[in-house]
Amino acid sequence: MVEGFCAVYRECYPRVLAYAASHAGPRLAEDITSETFTIAWRKLDQMPSPALPWLLGITRNLVRAARRQAAHDELVDMPAAHDFVHVVEIRAALASLAEADQEVLTLIAWHGLTSAEAAKVLGCSTATFFVRLHRARRRLRAALSTPAFEYSR
Repeated sequence: MVEGFCAVYRECYPRVLAYAASHAGPRLAEDITSETFTIAWRKLDQMPSPALPWLLGITRNLVRAARRQAAHDELVDMPAAHDFVHVVEIRAALASLAEADQEVLTLIAWHGLTSAEAAKVLGCSTATFFVRLHRARRRLRAALSTPAFEYSR
């Protein structure tokens, strides 16, 4: 049992930390990640396989609690890109979206989850997630096509 937990910890820690950092900022990410694995240890008998979506669901709840306590809504830098202006445009367009749209898009694009895994994180069906993802992508495209984001094209 302990060995299984250790294997899950080694495999999932970097992705849970990345999720926490992208939603709560780098200063809170390690604390939230530690708390996620503490909760997972306490609920070891409930841990599903694969564990990552379940762990990210726990992390998501902890991030929400941290936001309620400390209005911490900064976005972490996106991965390095060759075109800085394009990155700035995407970040600004993403930031203009509702938090729910941001989360749907980043679960897929930044955290590399499948739609089924992301649906588990959000606590919805895969079909519902696909609808949310489609709408979020449409809103992101619309935000990127507004005049404020067209100046560098």
